[in-house]
Amino acid sequence: MRRLLKFLHTMGSIGLMGAMAAMLVLFSVAPPPSSLAGYALIRGAMGAVATWIFLPSLALVLVAGLLAMALHPVYRVAGWAWLKLATGVLMFEGGFVYIQGPMQREAAMSAAALAGKLDPAALAVTLGPERNTLWVLLAVATANVALGIWRPRVLRLPAT
Repeated sequence: MRRLLKFLHTMGSIGLMGAMAAMLVLFSVAPPPSSLAGYALIRGAMGAVATWIFLPSLALVLVAGLLAMALHPVYRVAGWAWLKLATGVLMFEGGFVYIQGPMQREAAMSAAALAGKLDPAALAVTLGPERNTLWVLLAVATANVALGIWRPRVLRLPAT
């Protein structure tokens, strides 16, 4: 069971970080909202990556990590594992509130603007914060991978 959870946790991490990298690449090639058709296409692609890769990968990482901590006592006394849990909560909140939601909203808004139901001036207001959040979450995910590999003795909790 330990190897299965480690495998699932690793696969989820790969998907999560890959999705964030893909969204950053899409940000870099996104045309301005004045080029509405291209902008709507890119934002739709970003919304799809957030929905179908980012969110399931985030869920897989969190569930596998929590199950590993629950099932294996060695993780419950390891400070690095608790640090990963704390940053995992940040990933969860940041992923839902600052990535998933805004990506889906902007994709829907750009499609509505393309259909003539929304003023294109309302688009791209969250572009900078979304990009910055992706960079921060990518850095936190990288730190989590480093913690999982090197397992520093940051804190030793007493065994109960």
